[in-house]
Amino acid sequence: MKKKRKNGAEEPLENGELEYLDTDRYYDDGLYYEEENGGYDEAYEEYDGETDEYYDDEYYDDEDYEDDEYYEDDEESPQNRTLRRTAIYMAAVLVASVILAVVGWFAADDVLALTKPDNVITITIGQDDDLGDVARNLKDHGLIRYKLLFLLYGKFSHAEEDIHAGTFELNQQFDYHALVNGLSDTSETRMTVTLTFPEGYSCDQIFSMLDANGVCSLEELEDTAANYEFDYEFLADRPYGEKNRLEGYLFPDTYEFYMDDDPERVINRLLGNFEDKFSEDMITAIEDRNADIRSRMEEEGTFSEEEIQGAMMDMYKIVTLASLIEKEAGSESERSLIASVIYNRLTTHVHELLQIDATVEYALGEHEGALTEADLEVDSPYNTYRNKGLPPGPIANPGLASIMAALYPKDTDFFFYALSEDGDHEFFETYMEQQDFLMGIETETPEPQPEPQPEPEPEPEEQQDEEEGFEQVPDDGEEPENGE
Repeated sequence: MKKKRKNGAEEPLENGELEYLDTDRYYDDGLYYEEENGGYDEAYEEYDGETDEYYDDEYYDDEDYEDDEYYEDDEESPQNRTLRRTAIYMAAVLVASVILAVVGWFAADDVLALTKPDNVITITIGQDDDLGDVARNLKDHGLIRYKLLFLLYGKFSHAEEDIHAGTFELNQQFDYHALVNGLSDTSETRMTVTLTFPEGYSCDQIFSMLDANGVCSLEELEDTAANYEFDYEFLADRPYGEKNRLEGYLFPDTYEFYMDDDPERVINRLLGNFEDKFSEDMITAIEDRNADIRSRMEEEGTFSEEEIQGAMMDMYKIVTLASLIEKEAGSESERSLIASVIYNRLTTHVHELLQIDATVEYALGEHEGALTEADLEVDSPYNTYRNKGLPPGPIANPGLASIMAALYPKDTDFFFYALSEDGDHEFFETYMEQQDFLMGIETETPEPQPEPQPEPEPEPEEQQDEEEGFEQVPDDGEEPENGE
């Protein structure tokens, strides 16, 4: 039976002497002795640096050590072991709770934006960005702290279905839910730009304007215009592959566009506006216009039935004619007069070339300055100095006023017009009246002139060549251009 030594210091004496200590224990030559009833027995012996305790029941009696202060078990009791394990477990739980609380706080702060600053940041989401790209973009701009946390939120909330490409203004105080809503295609935080397309702008000009203002790239718009299948009946017969396939149908107006928007949606807005503007009454008016064209061509007496059928108008031809009016008109009041000149020339063999400068400019593309004789000879189906009738398609996107003028022209006998100094046009029935105007002679109140010498009467073909054209004839007898 092991028993505890009494408290007290244990120090051996020098020279092997034996000394009595406080504990009734003695030390000599590496051995401990304790006194009981005047005797000394070996109590301890050291083995390999460790002290093993030996007790002899002959000299020790439990009755002498019944006091609790003299007993202690070297092995931990089950009760103490349970207490120790409980304490360790509680400490671990406490530490884990603290860690989880800190992590939870930071996560909640990011998800709910509890302590984020009030700061507006502009961010752009690309057309091909997935949820991971969006999360990375948000993190790079300081709108979220933890990409993985946003990805988890996005997966569970199906955020990818709501996020749309575009440029947005988001506040750092937005929580995850507000960020996703702010990235939707109809979000109020999405940046917009308001653009006004003037009447007479071509597709190239409209697309360049959209590109310059960050709505869509020029390449995306041209590719979409050429190849995308828009669901409009008036486009059913338009062939694919040409970037100007939609020329004439992009209605000029003021629009508010989202930044970095889909090119399909951008173009669709302009096409939808055209469809809304071109009413059923206007479609009916085309039939009335065709009846008038047939009547005039039959009255002319020089047109075959095939030619008459070829001159019949449809929506596309009306838009084409309206685009010519749009490019030629200098004021609102003269649109229907220019329309009458065009219709008069389309229904006669006498002045069958329209000779409109704007068609040549469209055929040339980018052009500056006045047209030259070489320009007027450009080999293009749009060149109305060389080709009879209307060009093969619109040369611009006309406004509603020009479309209405194409449907309801004035009833006149004008075949010529010329640009005056004030920017408007003067209209004439004969070629000589136009030439007099261009030479600065007022035909209504002419100044006294010397009596003209008689001239030989021209041949019929020569007379026709002399009268044809809108403007002054060059000295070599070629037909003039139309007064611009």
